[in-house]
Amino acid sequence: MTKTKTIATTEISLAAGDIYGPVPRETPKPHVIKRIFHRVLWGVIWTILIVHLYAISLRVMPVPGTVLMMQRAASGETIRKDWTRLEDISPHLPRAIMGGEDSRFCEHHGVDFAAIKQAFDNNAKGGRQRGGSTITQQTSKNVFLWNGGGYPRKAVEAWLALYTNTVWGKRRTMEIYLNVAEWGDGIFGAEAAAQARFGKPAKDLTLDEAALLAAVLPSPNKWRLDPPSQFVNGRANTLTARAEVIRTSRYDRCL
Repeated sequence: MTKTKTIATTEISLAAGDIYGPVPRETPKPHVIKRIFHRVLWGVIWTILIVHLYAISLRVMPVPGTVLMMQRAASGETIRKDWTRLEDISPHLPRAIMGGEDSRFCEHHGVDFAAIKQAFDNNAKGGRQRGGSTITQQTSKNVFLWNGGGYPRKAVEAWLALYTNTVWGKRRTMEIYLNVAEWGDGIFGAEAAAQARFGKPAKDLTLDEAALLAAVLPSPNKWRLDPPSQFVNGRANTLTARAEVIRTSRYDRCL
C-alpha cells in the first residue's frame, strides 16, 4: 500500500513539471562575472608589462623573430636572416631608406605628427594614398605587431614607437629595423638581402645597390630586384639622390 502511494506522488510531480515547463537555467551570479572581468583585466595588464619588458631586453638582445617571420615560415617559405650590427652595414643603406621612408628620422620622437597630418590631408583630397609611418613605427610594428588591424593597431603602434624611441634610441632603432625588414622570398634583414641579391656582405653595398634595396621595401614581394623593373630603377635613382642629400646635409647625424 505504501509503495502505491509513492508512485502516485511521483506521477503528480512529473505532471506538475509538464504544466510549469522546464526549470530555467540559473543566471551567472554577479561575483562570477566580476571574477571573469578581473582575470581578463589582469591578462591585459600582464601582456602590456611583458611587451614593455621585452622591448627593454631588445636594447642589447637580437630580435629572435617576428610575427611576419612566423607567418612566412608557416606558409612554407625558408626564412633567411643573419643579425648584423649597424657598423657592419654600409651607411648608404640607412641613408637610402631614410630617403624613401622617413627623412626626418633623426628629428622626431618616434612619431612624425606633421607627416601624419600631411598624409591625412592628401588622402582626404583624393590624391595618391600616402602613409605617415616613421621608421620607428615600422620597426615597432615589425617587432611586436602584425599587418592589418586598422586604427586600433595603428594606435598601439604609435605608442610603442614613442616608447621604443626612448628605450632604444635612434641607432638601435635603425639597427633593429635593418635586421627585421622583409626583402621578399623569406629574406629578412640587410645582410641576408645583400647576400641574396648582390652576393656580398651588407657592409660592402654601394650607393646604387643600397638604393635598389631601399626602393623595393614598401612592397618587397611585389617589386622585384631580379631583375628590377623600370619603376624600381626609377625609384632607386630618386633614392640615390636623396641619400646624397641626407649625407651632405647630415640628416643622418643621429646614426
